[in-house]
Amino acid sequence: MNPLALIRALRPHQWVKNGFVLAAVVFQLAEAKEALSLTDGVRGSLLAVVAFCLGASAIYLVNDVLDVEHDRKHPEKSKRPIAAGEVSIPVALIASVLCAAGAVAIALQAGDLGAAGEGSTSAVAICLGVYVGLNVAYSLRLKHVVLLDAFCIATGFLLRVKAGGFAAGALVSPWLLLCTFFLALFLALCKRRAECDLLGEAKAEHRKILGDYEVGYLDQMVTALAACTILCYSLYTVIEAREDAELFWTVPFVVFGLGRYMWLVQQQQGGGSPTRVLLGGDPMFVINTLGWMVTTGWLLFSEV
Repeated sequence: MNPLALIRALRPHQWVKNGFVLAAVVFQLAEAKEALSLTDGVRGSLLAVVAFCLGASAIYLVNDVLDVEHDRKHPEKSKRPIAAGEVSIPVALIASVLCAAGAVAIALQAGDLGAAGEGSTSAVAICLGVYVGLNVAYSLRLKHVVLLDAFCIATGFLLRVKAGGFAAGALVSPWLLLCTFFLALFLALCKRRAECDLLGEAKAEHRKILGDYEVGYLDQMVTALAACTILCYSLYTVIEAREDAELFWTVPFVVFGLGRYMWLVQQQQGGGSPTRVLLGGDPMFVINTLGWMVTTGWLLFSEV
């Protein structure tokens, strides 16, 4: 077996999604100047990121084992190491167990650091356990139910943010949770839209649920979710964020980013993988995201 194939099966390029775990420790500064224990908060959050990366990889391996026959018929997923026969099913399952065990151990360490603040020793591990359990249910059944599949993905992002809050010993704003939920749901349905475009008339043959999604319906939902995300984020910057941070200056980046992503999905047959877009699939989207990050960081930390 090629070790590089096993590493690819872990999907390290998808670990960028676990950046949401850091949201709590970053935006705590947006809501109050009072310091949370930055040393322990950052350490706990980074440990939680590692735990969720390992937990996510464990789920990816299980999901690829369960979907191996379907993936072999897919124009892109057939290149995945398990579907391509580069990694055997027994090896994948053993690696999944090891990743899950490592994730729990690290999550408990993250919880120890967060327990000094608003967290508890087992809180991060509990969030991780619910995340893993939800994704197992998703792989076995829930991904075959219209809309519930996307809601499961969005819930996974909420659990990341909450786990980050526990690890940092910080309270998580309801506005931040709402923004996360709407954004994650937006991205999940954009992915379904892109899959429908890619597979065309054969979409139901690859996965039955794709036959239950119509492009017109998905476009309407995506538009509504983009509006909800923009509204919640805008209200968050005005109502919840501390006044001197002036985070409302970052709203245009959010509007442009969502609009650009919708354009990629609806007119350029792209956006099937948010991670690929973020990591360089669309230069304008990357530049905008970096602009949002730099502006947000400057507004939050320049006066702290």
